[in-house]
Amino acid sequence: MRRSWKSGLSAVLGAALAAVGLGTVSATLAGTASAAATSGYTWKNAAIVGGGYVPDIVFNEGAQNVIYARTDIGGMYRWNQSAGSWTPLTDWVGWNTWNQQGIVSIAADPVQTNRVYAAVGMYTNSWDPNNGAILRSTDQGTTWTATALPFKLGGNMPGRGMGERLMVDPNDDAVLYMGMPSGHGLWKSADYGVTWSQVSAFPNAGDYVQDSTDTTGYLSDNQGVTWVAFDKASGTSGSPTKTIFVGVADLQNTIYESTDAGATWTRVAGQPTGFMAHKGLVDPVGGYLYVTTSNKGGPYDGSSGDVWKYAIATGTWTQISPVKSSDTSNDYYGYAGLAIDRQHPNTIMVTGYSSWWPDTYIYRSTDGGATWSNAWAYNGYPTRVDKYTLDVSASPWLSWGNNPSPPEETPKLGWMSEGLAIDPFNSDRMMYGTGATLYGTTNLTAWDSGSAKVKISVMAQGIEETAVNDLVSPPSGAPLLSALGDVDGFRHTDLTKVPALMYQSPNWGTSTSLDYAEGNPNDVVRVGNGSSTVNSAAFSSDNGADWWAASSQPSGVTGGGTVAMAADGSASVWSPAGAAVSYTTTSGSSWTASTGIPAGAQVRSDRVNAKKFYGFAASTGTFYVSTDGGKTFAASAASGLPKNSANFHAVPGTEGDLWLAGGSTSGAYGLWHSTDSGATWSKLANVAQADNVGFGAPAPGHTDKALFTIAQIGGVRGIFRSDDYGASWVRVNDDQHQWGNIGAAITGDPRVYGRVYVGTNGRGIVYGDMTGSSTSSSSSSSSSSTPSTTPSTTPSTTPTTTPSTTPSSGTGCHVTYTKASEWGGGFTADVTVANTGSAAWTAWTVGWKFPGDQKVTNAWNATVTQTGTSVTAVNMGYNGAVAAGSSASFGFQGTWAADDTSPSSFTVNGVACS
Repeated sequence: MRRSWKSGLSAVLGAALAAVGLGTVSATLAGTASAAATSGYTWKNAAIVGGGYVPDIVFNEGAQNVIYARTDIGGMYRWNQSAGSWTPLTDWVGWNTWNQQGIVSIAADPVQTNRVYAAVGMYTNSWDPNNGAILRSTDQGTTWTATALPFKLGGNMPGRGMGERLMVDPNDDAVLYMGMPSGHGLWKSADYGVTWSQVSAFPNAGDYVQDSTDTTGYLSDNQGVTWVAFDKASGTSGSPTKTIFVGVADLQNTIYESTDAGATWTRVAGQPTGFMAHKGLVDPVGGYLYVTTSNKGGPYDGSSGDVWKYAIATGTWTQISPVKSSDTSNDYYGYAGLAIDRQHPNTIMVTGYSSWWPDTYIYRSTDGGATWSNAWAYNGYPTRVDKYTLDVSASPWLSWGNNPSPPEETPKLGWMSEGLAIDPFNSDRMMYGTGATLYGTTNLTAWDSGSAKVKISVMAQGIEETAVNDLVSPPSGAPLLSALGDVDGFRHTDLTKVPALMYQSPNWGTSTSLDYAEGNPNDVVRVGNGSSTVNSAAFSSDNGADWWAASSQPSGVTGGGTVAMAADGSASVWSPAGAAVSYTTTSGSSWTASTGIPAGAQVRSDRVNAKKFYGFAASTGTFYVSTDGGKTFAASAASGLPKNSANFHAVPGTEGDLWLAGGSTSGAYGLWHSTDSGATWSKLANVAQADNVGFGAPAPGHTDKALFTIAQIGGVRGIFRSDDYGASWVRVNDDQHQWGNIGAAITGDPRVYGRVYVGTNGRGIVYGDMTGSSTSSSSSSSSSSTPSTTPSTTPSTTPTTTPSTTPSSGTGCHVTYTKASEWGGGFTADVTVANTGSAAWTAWTVGWKFPGDQKVTNAWNATVTQTGTSVTAVNMGYNGAVAAGSSASFGFQGTWAADDTSPSSFTVNGVACS
């Protein structure tokens, strides 16, 4: 499942990492997401559960229930045993470091079991501007420190299911090895991952590429050194393990061995050729190395393979394949997934990962590979007998709405099943990853009974891995409709519940854009990547619950592109990939090419005037307008718009009101506003960079829509909200809630003030709601000052809301103090300062005294200082200007011992409240 990547990004971080060589990045990186965001927002996922590839699961062999899962583009997770769900560990990854959401490999320290490591990076070709890094944590991934690498890593590259590439020496846990791609060889750290150097004695950096003719570098990259396995029995505690095996992407020379703790290396004699070892595991009790092989790198391809067992003491190889590569009648897939039951080392399991039809293969042996049984078998073709039951109630959409003929079943047991692991402390628990979810069981040994069924179920709760292309929140009907990669998209009638199915009739796999009629949200249009037999546009007349495929499409369509629907649903304009911009008035039964607008332009509709459509060609920075239902377009004379990637949207309720975000650091970059249908544009001076924009319900007492943007404001990257139409902004996410690449989609909710939906590239759909109750005070003031600090991170405890005191009011301003949360010894608070006077402020300073023993520990959206009980908060660079009738907000975290009474009086710019 190769998904989208970010283009046109700054390579600042990559350059910075390269500059420090292999030294340690000085900053400690933020850790797991907490329930309460620092800006007074609670962040959650719109429930889908899964939705992407899980290449591997890693059990810590030194501590029970310490389990990690890696995804290719959606970050890393840790298992929460008590909750029965996964906790995301890399939501702190920011805009400029988006590639660190690609998890290449995970290593769990079996000695100091709080230590864990991750090799991160997204692509090794030009799609990724940044180098890779090795992350290390001493608290099971709650916080991280990074060591830069001088080259790229690729969590979403071909061969990503092989591994694990990164491993901790089980005898001397200060020692780690990492197999690198792209010809960079084998690397080693002897100081718990702080510094790294290449193992110069290792002789083979690999030579296998999937397609040497691919000029993008994606398929033509050397898949490199692919796994490391230690023979623990060859060493003693406190000293480096002597015998180490390493796998290499080389069809003729795929396994190497060192017997002197990595000083020298030799090709293991007698090894199989014509295949590469996807995984290798050592059974130190029996003295065997087990290896699964395939003729391709995976995770999609592989048409032949074997399973081998190597006796370490004698150097003897034994082929133990469930289906041997020589069995040409039945050999059509490679082997990858590999697990040893550490409680019963003669019990091993492997997967035939590249069998897509009729299903994946999972094999189990209890006699060291002498005999095998499959998870399913034929009882006279096509009748199939399963050793398992499969419960997908946690993700019912995994049926895909299919009704296949035997021997295929739905839901499927899986595909791309390269990662499989048995709990080293519990022989009954097994987990494995697929291209769409993570499955598992807690009664695995029932497999061996001959009669009982293994109960397999979705174990992906907490993992949200979809890649989001578009989001809309209509004013009625379902609150959220999505266009997603790989799983098409969903209609969420309840954000907390997983929909029964993704879109059907058609289901393309990937939807790229959707829109609804503002005046009748039951009418919806959707476009995606269709096929030669299914057209790439679809329509719904019931708010996206049911769909029908357009009966025709413009000539030359190769992909979905963008689509817009008239405000009354009377027409739709489509800008598909590979074809001209076209319009239909017959719900897709016929299309006519629009004139005056280039192919590939992004298209939108006016949300009031049903005859008005808009387009923007980012390649030239030209804006286009149609006033005849999309038949003809005319270029605007406006200049100075970005000539790079950009996103624009029309505001509901006001004809001709448009906002455009986009650009790049090498040219125009920011947020633009037009009130005359794009004839003229004004660039907001207080927004340095912006990449997308959306609208939500207005703030209480306001008529303008709340604006949301993914932007850089006041030197800070984040998600911002403006309640005064761009005059001032407040950051609504924080440093722990960044989710890497979030540029593709953002929208507010027209029915819920403050709610914002954000599309990620691999962490699903996240949405934020404002939290807390409030107290307020008033004053009359004006002055200016200059702030100096940046926002800080959020507490990891989930607190509860505490009521606050009665507000007072004055004549020139109004201060609202919200105790957003409180727990034993700590609290968070949000403060909103409103300008109720007649003159605009250029800056503000809020002051108060705590009546209790509170101490401010960190703050966001303001510089907060404290002397005794007196507190002063000064605006940031991006929220100092407050127009008359508008407001600005900030928040902070604090501690308390005996008294957390809220303050009830405030000053603004030195003037006391009356």
